[in-house]
Amino acid sequence: MRPIDIAKKLNISTSALRNYEAQGMVPPTKRSSTGYRIYTEEHIAYFECIIAMSPWFGMELTSEVLRKIQLKDVDSALWMVNEMQANLHRDKTLAEKTIQLFETQELDPLVSNRQKEWMTIGEVSAATAIPSSAIRHWEKVGLITSSRNHENGYRMFNRPQLRKILLIRTLRTTVYSNDSVTLKQAIQKLDHNDVEQARNIAIDSLDYLNKINRSQLRGIYKLYRLCQMLNLFE
Repeated sequence: MRPIDIAKKLNISTSALRNYEAQGMVPPTKRSSTGYRIYTEEHIAYFECIIAMSPWFGMELTSEVLRKIQLKDVDSALWMVNEMQANLHRDKTLAEKTIQLFETQELDPLVSNRQKEWMTIGEVSAATAIPSSAIRHWEKVGLITSSRNHENGYRMFNRPQLRKILLIRTLRTTVYSNDSVTLKQAIQKLDHNDVEQARNIAIDSLDYLNKINRSQLRGIYKLYRLCQMLNLFE
């Protein structure tokens, strides 16, 4: 098949086809006597994987997976996909726990001392299992803010600020998309004292994770079909 035929079939540009081939995401093509690339059904299956997987697994992982498939290292490819799904399940569980915390309006399970109003970045990291470096990065890009201890200059976080950190935690492994950007913008603008709004954002985040899960399944199906075509399953 000609590039223009593939592009029309998959609703992408011919330049995208060339770019995917240049990145090694699909097997090299043969050329016609006039110099045009000649694509096969196998190439179409690779392109369909790229289109179905990259928005939800990310282009980097999709590229690595398809390069493994070309090397017939199917198990390594599948475990990479499995790890991404495991991370998504972890984030889904965190989102559900976050919603529960907001519904009870109680963050005490994360705070060892019920009377303690402020937490250091180390204490927040320990309570949320988020690396301090990630929290500092979120502050640097403007997703959260911290207060400073006037005596030593250390970052300090109160419970309203902790809510934002919990919300961002549920989205930390999602790939870049308009939905993820919208959710992070909502978190950034969140009124520190509006627990109900925080709960609604957590629910929206869980809905988004459900959407990712369904979409990843479609990508995995295309990958399975490609492996079948290549007789990679015994």
